[in-house]
Amino acid sequence: MAQVASLFNQLLQHFPRTEFGALVKKHNAERCAKGFGCWTQLVSMLFCQLAHADSLREICNGLGCCLGKLAHLGIGKAPNKSTLSYANEHRPAKLYEDLFFTALKRFRAEEGLGPRPKKFRFKNKLLSLDSTTISLCLELFPWAEFRKAKGGVKAHVLLDHDDYLPSYVLITEAKRSDVKRADAFTLNPGSIVVMDRGYNDYALFGRWTAQEIYFVTRLKKNAVYEVVEECEVPRNRPILSDQLIRFTSDQALKDCSCLLRRVVVWDAVNQREIVLLTNLLAFGATTIAALYKDRWKIELFFKALKQNLKVRSFVGTSENALRIQIWTALIAILLLKWLHHLSKAHWSLSNLASMLRLNLFTYRDLQKWLDEPFGTPPLLPASEQLTLALA
Repeated sequence: MAQVASLFNQLLQHFPRTEFGALVKKHNAERCAKGFGCWTQLVSMLFCQLAHADSLREICNGLGCCLGKLAHLGIGKAPNKSTLSYANEHRPAKLYEDLFFTALKRFRAEEGLGPRPKKFRFKNKLLSLDSTTISLCLELFPWAEFRKAKGGVKAHVLLDHDDYLPSYVLITEAKRSDVKRADAFTLNPGSIVVMDRGYNDYALFGRWTAQEIYFVTRLKKNAVYEVVEECEVPRNRPILSDQLIRFTSDQALKDCSCLLRRVVVWDAVNQREIVLLTNLLAFGATTIAALYKDRWKIELFFKALKQNLKVRSFVGTSENALRIQIWTALIAILLLKWLHHLSKAHWSLSNLASMLRLNLFTYRDLQKWLDEPFGTPPLLPASEQLTLALA
């Protein structure tokens, strides 16, 4: 007899039913529901993500094949295709957004994702800001108009470098400008935000500097400035120059009149110069270069999300259904990151995702499976009924 539940059940245990029920009540998500609860919807959409199901039919049939094993997941039976489709279209996606951030807060409080990497000595909160575009067929998603014959949505992400998971996520139409969405994120004084050249906005730089929010980004090639001071360049480092500058064009001077720093770094891999702009005046030039290099972690996050989870093809065409699928993908990547931290088998995240997909309904202890995935569970001896001799 199996002594543990399936791997899928052990993952679902990280979403307490009382906590989930409180979120459902908060959003009134089960209004007029007739038997099909939000928990069944969550289980179905997480199955879509973790099992890599391509359609509603695959979700419902995949769960239906496990009939008899579904009770331990908290659901009585596999949902019907039409029922799941209706729920994805009408139930609030905000429920799953709140569920993601609630679970993320709990994992961080319990240090379930590991301690902060000891890469930098400073204690400032380090964040990366970027966006990724998800292309859509305009005929199927007419509400997501992007270009003349192409649709799309954009996920704007503020990545926390303590555990390389999002602190904030904003989902908009793809035609929305990146830089105009930068003010949508709440930042605390002392935070350091690393971003690409697409977020160059002198008014934004001026506001952040006044609020003691620091940034590191690429300087635009057509920027007009004057050099106020030449700083000493460290030896045996890929730093070509370090300057204090001030913008001189009328509009830039009006929006951002403060002193900024221009650091030129030599990229030996691509054989090119990278010109950085920052308001960090107290940090060394080498640290500033390392900060911008660490921005690549947000690109790796987008890559892991798109390669291992279902965010490039969707099981529903409404905006609400798409948002629910993206938020459940973020919930699934949170679980995968937690498993990756726990595992002692040195999995890559992609291998972990693929192996989990094949073993969702395997009845093994999750930690033992992570450490020794190819081991077989011990066979329990059959119980024997002893006979008692009558005197």
